[in-house]
Amino acid sequence: MTTPTIITVAITGALPRKKDNPAVPVTPAEQIESTHEAFEAGASLVHVHVRAPDESPSSDPELFARVQEGVRKHCPGMIIQFSTGGRGREQSARGAMLALRPDMASLATGSVNFPASIYENPPDFVEGLAKTMLELDIKPEIEVFDVAMLYNAVQLAKKGLLRTPLHVQFVLGIQNALPARRSVFDFLRSELRELMPDATWVAAGTGRFQWEVNQWCLETGGHCRTGLEDNVKFDPTRLAASNAELVKKIADVCEQYGRHVASPAEARQLLGLAPVAAIH
Repeated sequence: MTTPTIITVAITGALPRKKDNPAVPVTPAEQIESTHEAFEAGASLVHVHVRAPDESPSSDPELFARVQEGVRKHCPGMIIQFSTGGRGREQSARGAMLALRPDMASLATGSVNFPASIYENPPDFVEGLAKTMLELDIKPEIEVFDVAMLYNAVQLAKKGLLRTPLHVQFVLGIQNALPARRSVFDFLRSELRELMPDATWVAAGTGRFQWEVNQWCLETGGHCRTGLEDNVKFDPTRLAASNAELVKKIADVCEQYGRHVASPAEARQLLGLAPVAAIH
């Protein structure tokens, strides 16, 4: 018996642009095609950002709707997660696409310094997004860019703004935020296990740390996140040919760690989401 591994593919992100890496999908058609390739390679969850025609980050619900429709059509059962992240988007618009009721949405539970900016998530804004997700039955993925965000999520759950069990993502390797150190990774896992023992979790390593963090997750029973968003956003010299290539790299070594690639049905069960047959 092996343990299932949910592979999340973060297909686009807010950066980079095509001029930096032609493999990055930016139009809805490109995003759907890239997601399908990653799905065929083993991804069961897709993390979605969209871009305006000039490739700037966008909150346009129509673009999110087109990607969602295409993924549902071509990737049966795949979990769709919308980003509510703030790079290049106004706070007032960051939750506009939630009315489309994706399976999941990202939720950063605090503010943090990035290399050249502050990722602002004030408490009232976070609570507002959490309430909207609760009302629309969208499962949040708690994004932990700094350790306080983990404790903030626990408090939100105690307030009844987040349903348990939580699903948490540790983001490692961004300058000024959590470093990609094994000791930090182990501390975060230990704290989550003590505070929310029934939670599921995934970790993302950015830039040159992506593959190393993937391996830590496989080794310690967590789930994996990969994709061009994390691969080149902070290290454009390390280019991958496609999202599918990055997914396959994880899928190919799962067996070595006593793991197997989770099917969409398994992933949905693990995360407490509606089964494939209930999607419409």
